[in-house]
Amino acid sequence: MKRIKFDNLQFNWFFISTIVVSFLCVLFGFFEIFEFENTKINRRISALGYLLMTIYFSRMFWFKNYVQWNKKGVVIRIKPFWGKSIAFDDIKSSKLEANMLTIYKYDGNIYIFDLSDIDENDSKRLNEIINEYRC
Repeated sequence: MKRIKFDNLQFNWFFISTIVVSFLCVLFGFFEIFEFENTKINRRISALGYLLMTIYFSRMFWFKNYVQWNKKGVVIRIKPFWGKSIAFDDIKSSKLEANMLTIYKYDGNIYIFDLSDIDENDSKRLNEIINEYRC
């Protein structure tokens, strides 16, 4: 059985500090705040900042099955390359039956996720996350 990588986007010091350091690297490298004897150092500092940002924002694409959420909404990426982004305020109900997660929205849209290859505990956790945060 395949596992789902769960990523709660609540306040996390590690990720906040990564973004701050990457922003400072880009800022110092771009505006050349410090002058070095080797002019390539500023470009390398700026490139390091962009690399850190790329790593931070590409986390979703590292895993085939990925769920990212905060108190406002959830991004569910099960098997396809692009995920479905759903706001918790828009979710009317959800149900997990026969390894199929069905999410009903207030506007009539229905999202169906096939969880047949997914570990049962991860399927239950995904359904619990949706039911916990929806209004």
